[in-house]
Amino acid sequence: MSELDRIRWQCRRGLLELDLILNRFLEREFETLPAGQLALFKELLGEADTLLLAWVMGQEEAPERYMPMIRKLQVL
Repeated sequence: MSELDRIRWQCRRGLLELDLILNRFLEREFETLPAGQLALFKELLGEADTLLLAWVMGQEEAPERYMPMIRKLQVL
């Protein structure tokens, strides 16, 4: 299984809205994502679905280390 396949599997969440956001990001950005940002994205995928969606939707403030990735997710 390739790294992209593993990450795509991790993007399958319990919330449809989050699935759509994460998979759209993966489709558009994976090929050009620098290693540091890819590591941050994979770390972000370890967070709880409801918390991650609240960060992306701007309902809660994300930890500072995640903000660059959250901003990228919000643009899509």
